[in-house]
Amino acid sequence: MHFLILAALFISALITCNLVANKFLTVNMGFRTFTLSAGVLAYPVTFLITDILSEIFGEVRTRKVVWAGFAAALFTLGILAIGGVYPAIDQSVVSNEVYNTVFKNSYRLIFASMIAYLIAQFIDVRIFHFWKRITKGKMLWVRNNFSTMFSQLIDTTLVVGIIFIDFENGVPVTELGWGGLGLLIFDGWLFKVIWAAIDTPAFYALSYWYKKKFKLGDNQTCEVNI
Repeated sequence: MHFLILAALFISALITCNLVANKFLTVNMGFRTFTLSAGVLAYPVTFLITDILSEIFGEVRTRKVVWAGFAAALFTLGILAIGGVYPAIDQSVVSNEVYNTVFKNSYRLIFASMIAYLIAQFIDVRIFHFWKRITKGKMLWVRNNFSTMFSQLIDTTLVVGIIFIDFENGVPVTELGWGGLGLLIFDGWLFKVIWAAIDTPAFYALSYWYKKKFKLGDNQTCEVNI
């Protein structure tokens, strides 16, 4: 049951990220104002959950959850596409124009997010277990933060690149220019890294609770048939 709840939360957070990613906003954290996609706000949750899954249930099961999340995102994208095919009735609160503005025009963004997600999540899981082996199951903060730092740099760079770069001509498709794209990448990456550090106590607490509940040692994982 615990595995299913974590997997469900992960997939819900992932789909939410994709649905709201088309909106860009600013977040003031006092020392810096970040320019971000709204999808970034929920993204740190997905990496916290995959770290918990990796720590407690192992690499193989975590990879299956990552694939399940990708399949769910594809299904969601398909439903959104089908919803745009049929015209809205006159009494509909959401017109065709509004629907297309929110969803149809964001297909490229959602596609970019999905590709980046798949690559970054697998990198995150691999690096997490690399550091777990190196530290012999100790120093949770090392694998929690180091895996996120690198994987999120890959994720953020891929998303911004796929969305805003015309690869045929090698130029940005936005007035932001190369400098603006670099700033978007830096802000998105730094925001995620900061939240990875902030959620470290939660990672410690949840890992301790699960290991105590399932009577696991530092290098042991819980067996779940999926």
